[in-house]
Amino acid sequence: MAASLARLCRYRTELNCHSLSRFSISIFRNCSTNTKKKGVVLGAYENEDGEGFILSKSAEIFNKKINGKLGELLNISGPALKKGKARVFYGLDEEFSSVAVVGVGKEGVGFNEHEGLDESLENVRIAASAGIRLLRKAGANLVEVEPFSCAQASAEGSALGLYEYDELKDVKNKQPEVNIELHNGSSEQKEAWKKGVILADCQNFARKLMEMPANLLYPTSFAKITEEKLPWIDELEIIVHHQAWIEKMKMGAFFSVTKGSSQPPVFMELVYKGGERSSKPLVLVGKGVTFDSGGISIKPSAKMDVMRGDMGGAANVVAAISAIASLKLPINVTGLVPLCENMVNGMATRPGDVVTAMNGKTIQIDNTDAEGRLLLADALCFACQHHNPAAIVDVATLTGAIDIALGSGVTGLFTNSTKLWDIFHQAGGMTGDRVWRMPLLQHYTKQISDSQLADLNNIGTSSRSAGACTAAAFLQEFVTVPHWAHLDIAGVMHTNTQDGVPYISKGMSGRPMRTLVEFAKQFVTVTLD
Repeated sequence: MAASLARLCRYRTELNCHSLSRFSISIFRNCSTNTKKKGVVLGAYENEDGEGFILSKSAEIFNKKINGKLGELLNISGPALKKGKARVFYGLDEEFSSVAVVGVGKEGVGFNEHEGLDESLENVRIAASAGIRLLRKAGANLVEVEPFSCAQASAEGSALGLYEYDELKDVKNKQPEVNIELHNGSSEQKEAWKKGVILADCQNFARKLMEMPANLLYPTSFAKITEEKLPWIDELEIIVHHQAWIEKMKMGAFFSVTKGSSQPPVFMELVYKGGERSSKPLVLVGKGVTFDSGGISIKPSAKMDVMRGDMGGAANVVAAISAIASLKLPINVTGLVPLCENMVNGMATRPGDVVTAMNGKTIQIDNTDAEGRLLLADALCFACQHHNPAAIVDVATLTGAIDIALGSGVTGLFTNSTKLWDIFHQAGGMTGDRVWRMPLLQHYTKQISDSQLADLNNIGTSSRSAGACTAAAFLQEFVTVPHWAHLDIAGVMHTNTQDGVPYISKGMSGRPMRTLVEFAKQFVTVTLD
């Protein structure tokens, strides 16, 4: 039965020192902090020949304040700072016990068409993260970070760079807590900084959900944590549906995945009404498998623990709606989140079983480890039939094939709409979390339509070839709107020190949450039909 959980309290958008969670960052100056542990992050750009440096505006002001000592030390302390490299100096100023100067690359580089990336924004994120991490190691517990060329990107890099999931560790093994503030910012920069903190806070929330062990994060606890985290505003309603409702809606594909687990499934609707009443919503759908053993088609034991993050699509959707609501974007957005475990017991779905999706199509399940597309199939049907969407975007850690194809560099995007692709391409370039368009062809549809027992086969006739493409083709069979995009985030769900994002520590990444928010922001201004 649907349980309407509309919240009536106003969300206080300003963060304060007394309500900080471990994934929130202070942005005000009224915290009492030992000034002996106060640090500042400043920037230095490369000059044209790459051999010297040019102090940023904030660094130059600081340098003059201390009679040129900072510039002198930079000149004698080693080679010019390269992008993302930093040095810490002590005892230069009474207010700041430590000063980190970090390389920001070349000034004014702008958008790199070849890379599909706004390098100036990404350089700021990398610089802010590098500086604040060094000052944390130096013992600073309050750090001011300069705005660089974009205060929002500076806040994002700072807050993302500090986060690590260590809630289950002993105090001695936790990272020291650090509060961050904007250094010498204008009123406009302060507003941009606040937006950056909100975005980073929400991405860190997605990272937290993805890192949580499956014995702590399961469908019902996911729903409860979401209710507690999301802003309590009139414009946002959360509705939690349970197993009886799922069966009543004839979501046979979704329900088939849940049968092998003792944890009951949940289907969440998150409805944000920030736009005109008559405006059709943007619908975000997130795969929420809180642990994926593979079912009877069980996965190898090596690295199976990472499958606690197989609800990364759900985490991204919940976090994105939290950010959209906190920023009060003028758009209607609905999030659909099917949640369950994929486990093994005597009731588990078997290879060769046939199930019926919400739209009446039958599916032959030849591999129970291809379960995410079954959840999404019914969620996409529900979106099309019950929400009259302007567009649908689904997000899922769907296939290992996308990781083989693209690695951690970009998210694979499949779409039936060039307009959606254009918005996502631009949004990803701005956030640093890029997308790459993949083929959505009838060639792949034919492979999943060739089924001996049913209308569709969940892995198709060529199970090892083009797995990400056939999965996307399968999902398209449950979409009846002209504007739909599928994001396969399996390659970007996890990061390590070798090939990850410099400002995100090893572990679950929460990517590409900020790209979803930027997409929604730009979507408001686009005419689709």
